[in-house]
Amino acid sequence: MAQIKSLFVTRLYHAALSEFSPSIDQDELEASCLSLAEDDEAGQIWCEENAYPGYTSYASLTDLPWRFPIFADLVKVLDQHVAAFAKDLEFDLDDRKLVLEDLWINILPEGGTHSSHLHPHSVISGTTYVAMPEGASALKLEDPRSGRLMAAPPRRKDAREDLRTFVYVKPKVGDILLWESWLRHEVPLNMAEEERISVSFNYRWG
Repeated sequence: MAQIKSLFVTRLYHAALSEFSPSIDQDELEASCLSLAEDDEAGQIWCEENAYPGYTSYASLTDLPWRFPIFADLVKVLDQHVAAFAKDLEFDLDDRKLVLEDLWINILPEGGTHSSHLHPHSVISGTTYVAMPEGASALKLEDPRSGRLMAAPPRRKDAREDLRTFVYVKPKVGDILLWESWLRHEVPLNMAEEERISVSFNYRWG
């Protein structure tokens, strides 16, 4: 009898931040993101010069946990989620830990997008969602084999999720998504009239 099984599985971690303590005040986190965006002139200039829609602190601020206590609390929670994901992935960390490398704010206005990309030199990447108004973009994840499918026909529209070339994940405020950093992803066009706010991060092998 024929046997069919899945090989080389791509894992996606999806949970509520509140699954681990301390709890994060989402209103305070949103206010802190907006305050930093308003004061970060270097970040505003970088976004303008690079035609980045909205605002990101990725190229300007590297010390968010020092600037606002809410980000220091957030890192403590992220550490626990990342450790849980690393356990699921069955990484052999050789008595070392995965440690935070980067933490940055993303504010995407109506009509804004973030093109397809990956995060080289990191192990686990992720995002926690601070404001997701009605119509805000989902996260689009791409099958890492897509460039090697060559002459393969397209998948049916009703194909199982684990067989699709692209998967769209619509998180809620207070959710966290984690994936391995080699996984290509993007944020499609934001159709919401209000801003979509998130905090993204990378973890490296310490």
